[in-house]
Amino acid sequence: MKRFHVHAHVEDLPASIAFYSKMFAAAPTRVESDYAKWMIDDPRVNFAISTRGSKPGIDHLGIQADSAEELAELRGRARAADLALLDEGQTSCCYARSEKHWLTDPQGIAWEHFQTLDNIPVFSEKPAAAAADAPVATNATGCCAPAAPRGKPIGIAVKPASCC
Repeated sequence: MKRFHVHAHVEDLPASIAFYSKMFAAAPTRVESDYAKWMIDDPRVNFAISTRGSKPGIDHLGIQADSAEELAELRGRARAADLALLDEGQTSCCYARSEKHWLTDPQGIAWEHFQTLDNIPVFSEKPAAAAADAPVATNATGCCAPAAPRGKPIGIAVKPASCC
């Protein structure tokens, strides 16, 4: 079963851990000096925060697959939605080794589809096999929400919002 994923950048990690622990009524499942993650089962959410990033706020949204088959299904959905895909393949980020691809919706929101394969002891590391290859496209922090190709605009006229 797939799990919804949210990653937010925060300025004060201890204060944010305290807030979200109370909000989710659960302690994080992983805490590092710059990162915390909750794997919530009701609803099924992988919620992560980190002090890495350019400014506080939502970094990206995503869907975590439990199997290679689910990840392939998500890749098919992204292609069917006619969105540009950045396929990272096997990569390391957020204290995990995973298989992932990225897409960006028409509003510019980055989406990550991934399957976690293993935990790693550092936030991001380049796999030895990839060291000889070309660098993987990522953002300035070395991971999370790379500059993926934008989705195709749909051309719907939008009226200005009326006030009050």
